Amino acid sequence: MRKGLRIGESKVVESRESQDGTMIRRRRVSLDGKYRFTTYERIERSGLMVRKRSGRKEAFDRDKLTTGIRKSVGKFLEGAMEVEEVVDRVEDMVYDLEQEEVSSQVIGEAILEVLAEVNEIAYVRFASVFREFKSLDEFEKIIGEQKRKNNRKPRSGQ
Repeated sequence: MRKGLRIGESKVVESRESQDGTMIRRRRVSLDGKYRFTTYERIERSGLMVRKRSGRKEAFDRDKLTTGIRKSVGKFLEGAMEVEEVVDRVEDMVYDLEQEEVSSQVIGEAILEVLAEVNEIAYVRFASVFREFKSLDEFEKIIGEQKRKNNRKPRSGQ
C-alpha cells in the first residue's frame, strides 16, 4: 500500500494557467530541496446538490465523478487527460443548467452525451451499467443507434 508523502512547506518554482483558463499548474519544491512536485489549482464551484435514485441528496463532487468515469471506462480513454476532459465537459454541462439541484440521471445522461462523441466503446460500456442492461438485445439496440448517429455502416465480419 502506498503511504502519503509528507513534504511540509514548499515554494512555487513555476506557475502556468491551463489553456482553457480553468486551472493553474504549479511546479513546487520542498524547502529542503529533496522533493519536486506539481500541484493543480481549480476554482471550486459551489452549491450544486445531486439527487440520487434513492432520493438521498449529496453535494456534487467532481472527484467522485472522475473516479466513477475512470472505473467504468478509463481503460477505453487515452489516459488521465482524456478522462479530465470528459469530466470538464460533463461538469460544465451540469452547471450550465443553472439549477441548485440535479438528478444523478441528468449527470449520467450528460456523461453518455460526451462519451458518445469521445469513444464509442466507452459510451456503450457506460450505458450498459448506467441503464442497467439485462440482455444482449439492449447492447445491440444501443450499438445500432450509435451507428445510425455516426452514419456508419456495419463492417463485414462484425
